[in-house]
Amino acid sequence: MNNKTSALVLFSGGQDSTTCLYWALEHFDSVRTLCFTYGQRHSKEVEVAQAIAEKAGVPFQLLDASIISHLSVNSLTSDIQMDEEQPEGSYPNTFVPGRNLLFLTFAAVIARSHGIFDIVTGVSEADYSGYPDCRDTFILSANASINLAMDEHFKIHTPLMWRDKTAVWQLADELGAFDIIRNETLTCYNGIIADGCGHCPSCKLRKQGLDNYLNIKNQQP
Repeated sequence: MNNKTSALVLFSGGQDSTTCLYWALEHFDSVRTLCFTYGQRHSKEVEVAQAIAEKAGVPFQLLDASIISHLSVNSLTSDIQMDEEQPEGSYPNTFVPGRNLLFLTFAAVIARSHGIFDIVTGVSEADYSGYPDCRDTFILSANASINLAMDEHFKIHTPLMWRDKTAVWQLADELGAFDIIRNETLTCYNGIIADGCGHCPSCKLRKQGLDNYLNIKNQQP
């Protein structure tokens, strides 16, 4: 009987998904990564994701999901000014409607073809830009719907769900992946590796969490 456990990680080469990759490597016997092109502002993240997957020694698959860019207008897939702050009573225009639902559905289909029923994604309700498809209630609902749609028993793992960025940096350090995540990941909406542009919402959130974590770590005896 084969008791080997396997997982598929939704992987963009950013801080969160790379932390999830190393988390998965700690918790499963074998891991695959799935990356998407969806008409995002820059293709650099695909190159970064592939390089990190190769360094981690895991299979990398790229899926064309560019149909997403034709479904709505947002600042990640359209040439419009990015919101610096979240508009009151609304979502920032970096929100791509339906993206995570489609990603999880595609991931489940691909995972099933490999006999994998554990899916890992880096969404977080503790530190997210108001995106409804990063909430725990959404993940639970999507998990149930995917299981019903395929008559399977998938488990969607969200190791960062209740961690703010400070705690995500701490987890990266505990997993021995701090330097890789700090220096080789791409979180910046403007396509700049590591510390990024320093101005977009993603860079600000990343830096705030890093500064907080380093301050806490430096205060430890």
